[in-house]
Amino acid sequence: MDNLQLDKRLAETMILRVWNNLIDPNITAHACPTGLRNGTLFVTVDNSVYHYEIIRYHRKEILKRLQYSFGHDLIARISFTVG
Repeated sequence: MDNLQLDKRLAETMILRVWNNLIDPNITAHACPTGLRNGTLFVTVDNSVYHYEIIRYHRKEILKRLQYSFGHDLIARISFTVG
């Protein structure tokens, strides 16, 4: 049963559920969490312009909000990719 990593899957589901409530709607319109691995939350951004803007101006605030809600152990970093 430990191999199923149910806690991790539950956390990923919870992050998806609260993403739109925690993060600015202008960001959520273009970015969506796609996975969580080893303390890194992976977020896909729909184009390079928003990718740059999010990394440059919003990355710290997004991380801060998520860590406040889910803890530093679960989300230590965020990786944004264009996809």
